[in-house]
Amino acid sequence: MSEPDLASTPRAFAPREDGTVVGVGVDVVGIERLEALIARTPALLDRLLTPGERLLSPASRAARVAAKEAVGKALGAPGDYSWQDVTVERTEAGRPYLVLGGATLAAALRQQVAHLHLSLSHDADVATAVVVAERDPAARAGEGAA
Repeated sequence: MSEPDLASTPRAFAPREDGTVVGVGVDVVGIERLEALIARTPALLDRLLTPGERLLSPASRAARVAAKEAVGKALGAPGDYSWQDVTVERTEAGRPYLVLGGATLAAALRQQVAHLHLSLSHDADVATAVVVAERDPAARAGEGAA
């Protein structure tokens, strides 16, 4: 008897209702528009990007700016958010991930964020980022136990 083809049967992937997902943030940045803003206001480069991020290509810089904005949206726009609080790094395999500090990290900790999922893309003149902020399901389960 052969095993059934699991992919042949449709399966719904409904949104979680257990509080695991704190928020989702999406942002797009026009690459040429960002470069024009930086050319007009060079101090903007230092304000938006960390020293290592400033050395990247225009498309990668725009993707970093989109990621920083998407983090703010996923966390509910913390009031004292700083662009320097969010850095995009890459694993050895090249996968992007986020490093938080300052007020942005404090906002994530207040919301018990355990994981931030990040996806970056750029094509033509647009860079985009998607961030999903997620609580640890074990921490979520422990909330009702107290």
